[in-house]
Amino acid sequence: MRWETLRQLLTNRMLLGIYLGQYCITALTYFYTTWFPIYLVQARGLSIMQAGFASAGPALCGWAGGILGGIVSDMLLKRGTSLTRARKLPIVIGLVISGAILLCNFTDSQVLVLTFMSIAFFGKGIASLGWAVLSDVAPRELTGLSGSIFNTFGNVSGIVTPVIIGYIVSASGSFDLALLFVFTHSVVALLSFVAIVGPIKRLVLKPAATPG
Repeated sequence: MRWETLRQLLTNRMLLGIYLGQYCITALTYFYTTWFPIYLVQARGLSIMQAGFASAGPALCGWAGGILGGIVSDMLLKRGTSLTRARKLPIVIGLVISGAILLCNFTDSQVLVLTFMSIAFFGKGIASLGWAVLSDVAPRELTGLSGSIFNTFGNVSGIVTPVIIGYIVSASGSFDLALLFVFTHSVVALLSFVAIVGPIKRLVLKPAATPG
């Protein structure tokens, strides 16, 4: 592999938008898998056992959303919708729905909190089409490397997100700013797919320059 080839993958606007979107969507996932049960116990007064059972609801909604997002995207393609629209529409709608997480800051009801979280995770699931998009755009000769970079962005998010949320909660003494932090990732991911990614199409690498 030439460094010039790697540079093309790391400087292509479409791929950078997809990588950024993956980073942000993964941040939502890691909030749910690391801090959500703690949030229910510390901020919402549930017992550990109650929080364990309550956490299943958003997880199931995320699973359902993930399946629905793929079905809708493929259905749009079969109906003749452009690849860009078929992939982006579920992602954008899902990310808008995931913004429901911020509503938890405006209610004291445990039922509403779980409802908003379930809706938000359902939306996150719909938006989780990153691998489908990557398979559509990655250079055929570098699908593995493109996927590795894609995973790297997601893994970095998985490392950074729980740590930052911990600092936010420790410094502020509440989860309000932490939920705002997670909500911001939904906004950034949405803007990334709308304003940065552009048309979704297969990336064709430029041939490496030969020494003159």
